[in-house]
Amino acid sequence: MQKLKLTLAAAALIAALPLLQGCVPAVVGAGAAAGVMSAHDRRATGAQADDEAAEWKAAQQVPDAYREASHLNFTAFNRRLLITGEVPSEEARNVIGERVGKLDGIREVFNETTVGPASSLTTRSNDSYITSKVKARLVDEKYLSANHVKVVTEAGVTYLMGIVNEREAKVAVTIARTTDGVRKVVNLFEVLSDAEIKRLSTIPASSGTAPAQPAPVESR
Repeated sequence: MQKLKLTLAAAALIAALPLLQGCVPAVVGAGAAAGVMSAHDRRATGAQADDEAAEWKAAQQVPDAYREASHLNFTAFNRRLLITGEVPSEEARNVIGERVGKLDGIREVFNETTVGPASSLTTRSNDSYITSKVKARLVDEKYLSANHVKVVTEAGVTYLMGIVNEREAKVAVTIARTTDGVRKVVNLFEVLSDAEIKRLSTIPASSGTAPAQPAPVESR
């Protein structure tokens, strides 16, 4: 129990970082802060640096005309960029996605923004709490390194990014979809063969068991 409290507290600290910028309409996601914790990152060093820069650069691509009415988070992993949050119109959604997609070093964009009013601080706080719970459970997972999984939650939808093998992906998805508060899981993992993962990392993989009534999963 004490271990769970400690891991939950550590994960909550990371997940709460975006709230420090809660008054800013377009903000950079917490991905860069989490990345520095990884001692065994499967990304190349150049990719890690590019990801941190991409999150900041992407935030600068939001036109002033949409900035005030938008709430956006940009999360990059291995030169793949996830955009989450709310925008005022379909036009804004398309323009932001297109502009971000033209950034150097970005090879794929997942535009998961929705059209509608910016989410409330209460909603964002709840999303951060959900993310912290997922991360805490990943930390406690014996055969999966939480450092290889990036977690983002928006409006109760949890997105998973990272470089994993098939078994690791199943473990992480099972953990996320069975975490209280998660409405849906979107799987954005890069799944590599066991041989390729072994070349990148020596951390073993495992499988998980899903309980009854899990949250649905979408693969992009």
